[in-house]
Amino acid sequence: MIKLLNQPYPSEERPWHQLRKAAVIGLFVGLFLVAFQPFGLNSWETPNRFWKIMGFGLVSFIITAFNFLFWQRLFPKQFSDQHWTVGRQILLITFNILLIAIGNRLYLEWHLGEGEHGGLDWISMILVTFLVSVFPVTGLVLLRYITQLKKYSQAAGELRVHANSVSIYPKRVSVGDGKPDEIASNHESITLIADNDKDTITLPAQDLLCIESSDNYCTVVYLKNGQQAKPLLRSSLSRLESQINVPYIVRCHRSYIVNLDRVERVTGNAQGYKLHLLDGQLQVPVARRYNDTLVAELKAL
Repeated sequence: MIKLLNQPYPSEERPWHQLRKAAVIGLFVGLFLVAFQPFGLNSWETPNRFWKIMGFGLVSFIITAFNFLFWQRLFPKQFSDQHWTVGRQILLITFNILLIAIGNRLYLEWHLGEGEHGGLDWISMILVTFLVSVFPVTGLVLLRYITQLKKYSQAAGELRVHANSVSIYPKRVSVGDGKPDEIASNHESITLIADNDKDTITLPAQDLLCIESSDNYCTVVYLKNGQQAKPLLRSSLSRLESQINVPYIVRCHRSYIVNLDRVERVTGNAQGYKLHLLDGQLQVPVARRYNDTLVAELKAL
């Protein structure tokens, strides 16, 4: 079970996705309370009762949006695909549900006053909320994990990687049937210029492996005399991307640019595809929004 909880789980990349999820949760909570009216809401006599009950949904939306966006911005590395796991996803959602229970209880007290609602006390309400939510939350997270793992593992197994550039290896193994593809020659070069317009790196395009972004710097990973070189450039990844005019060197993640012609193998887990380069020494993730275009480019090489 511990091994399962430590498995990679897809983290949300875009704030818009988080807000949309928060809106769905808020709407669900509001409509659920209107329909079933638990915790003594069925005896609540008040004007505009429908809208006041829907207010619980608004509270849920605000708490969820804040919880998802605030923690992700405060600890971006912990929420990255490299660190996000099944167990962390379960803890985050369960913690969010407990915050919703507390927020909605405060909202109820604000409308009715302590002791007037005739429902459960604080501890009982939070305990009931936790017990009711923890099992379906765990089940839904595990279901999504299994679905995504199966999807990307099968899709990766169907991909063939066609190598077209000169490599330090005489042959490259394709994904799928395991048959090697011969490698052709390519002599294009690229020049990467830092923000100060002074620091530059010029190298043959075929020698570039990937570029990784970290804060305000980018690590350019390439082969120099058959060995990995990893110089730093102070630049955004988008700036370096705009300086590359080679069709097989593409953006595949918010933090990575990769040379598709150096990809030797493709695997998949619940987070998506992983590109393996240099006999597996480098593993580059593929963000879900790049899946379709990158897979198409891999097939075209």
